[in-house]
Amino acid sequence: MHKRQHSREFKLDVVRQVSTGQKRPAQACREYGLAASVLSRWRKEYEERGESAFLSTESGSTKEDSRIAELERFCGQLALENQVLKKALQSRGLGNVTP
Repeated sequence: MHKRQHSREFKLDVVRQVSTGQKRPAQACREYGLAASVLSRWRKEYEERGESAFLSTESGSTKEDSRIAELERFCGQLALENQVLKKALQSRGLGNVTP
């Protein structure tokens, strides 16, 4: 199953609604399609960190995701270059090059 990622603002909004009594936890889970365990984890982090909750987790994963994407692009570029070089060597008859 695909793991959804919610923005910091969304998480804060949902947690605030529950903590102020505006919505019950079960109601928030139904309305936003959240698992009770997810909301519980968000509430715990909000209780521990207050308004600074959800900051480091998102920025860390964003940096990691962008680094992974950069490495994947680089790997793809190297694979293409390698393929072109192999074809060039084969067309010139320079030895037995394995594909």
